[in-house]
Amino acid sequence: MPVKKRGMKRQGTVSRLTVKNIKKPKLSLSRPEPPYTKTPGVVLTFGQGDVGQLGLGEGVLERGRPALVPSVEHVIDLCAGGMHTVCLTQSGEVITFGCNDEGALGRDTNKEGSEMEPGKVVLEGHAVQITAGDSHTAALLSDGKVYAWGSFRDSSGSMGLTSNGIQKQPVEMLPGITVVKIASGADHLVMLSENGQLYTCGCGEQGQLGRVTERGASRGSRQGMAQLLLPMLVTFKPRHEPEFEDVWAGTYCTFAKEKSKGDIYVFGLNNYNQLGLEEQKSHYHPMVSKAFSGKKWVQICGGQHHSIALDSAGVIYALGRKEYGRLGLGEDCDDAKKLIPIPALKDKKCVDISCGSCASFAVTDKGELYAWGMGYTGQLGTGKQEDEHTPQIIKGKQLESRLVLHVSGGGQHTVLLAKSTNQQN
Repeated sequence: MPVKKRGMKRQGTVSRLTVKNIKKPKLSLSRPEPPYTKTPGVVLTFGQGDVGQLGLGEGVLERGRPALVPSVEHVIDLCAGGMHTVCLTQSGEVITFGCNDEGALGRDTNKEGSEMEPGKVVLEGHAVQITAGDSHTAALLSDGKVYAWGSFRDSSGSMGLTSNGIQKQPVEMLPGITVVKIASGADHLVMLSENGQLYTCGCGEQGQLGRVTERGASRGSRQGMAQLLLPMLVTFKPRHEPEFEDVWAGTYCTFAKEKSKGDIYVFGLNNYNQLGLEEQKSHYHPMVSKAFSGKKWVQICGGQHHSIALDSAGVIYALGRKEYGRLGLGEDCDDAKKLIPIPALKDKKCVDISCGSCASFAVTDKGELYAWGMGYTGQLGTGKQEDEHTPQIIKGKQLESRLVLHVSGGGQHTVLLAKSTNQQN
């Protein structure tokens, strides 16, 4: 049965959603900054490129080592989606390339081969942050507005981005709400408002929305997909309403940092204890993770069945499933039910981390890139298609005179932001 269309208003080239559960601000948060320095640089890519996600043209199907994307410059942030790549330039423009079957590029790609070439997304303002999932992309503008495009997916297939279906052009997601940070999982979007509240939308089957019951998380529920696709507030009991100051999303989960104590609230898939909770099941409402208590976390990332976290001292911890070496704890390790520091990186100060589905990445303060986990797609950048059970430093011609600033792991490819060794900040 077709989903009833509602809550959409057309204005010019973008659409706007009508949002429920709007609350008046109680405080005004500044935008959380990433641990890595946003210095303008170049884009390097490696891994699978069969649908243009490497940005290297139609003839390049894969790269085993980092390769330069020649036509994209002055980039300050980037994201690897499932099969596409998103870049943010110093001037606030959003550039995309890769698979556009469900609108993840946010631009017209009718011209043959145009999806494989970097192209600009038309937005109504200056972008300051970008995120990407399997088939969707989002951008936060300097005025606090959030635009998204593409589609979410669940176990039954495409859900669309809104109740109007797939959106191939940017749609405003939270009109009337000022947002300071966004985060994307594989198929969900999380938005942190200036008053410290969380809004979510997308697939909720594993609990990653934090606001629907297990029964209500299915598109076949009485409420249908409308309650999943329309951004809504993650609510708490009146006497226990935390204010959040940061948020991160894993593939099927969400992590939110509470402002006063620094507690980490989690919700979503926990079948390998990747949320730091004891019960190996999906958790549909926010819970404080004791495993994450007692440390100052600056970044948390989640893959399909594992998580890695970076603390303020530059130490990386791993948690969850061990298969393919994704934890970086060695070939003979067990699944990690608690956060374990990665021994191979104990003498390194790390400034950035990322997860692919079954892989992990770290950038040090010296501009080095380390990778570990599943390697068969070439996503690790080692030049081989072998799994790595401990962090491996990644080298290559394009890295000989460059420092890595930022890394993002996608479905089967990886993207890097790098600068010349003699470049000034």
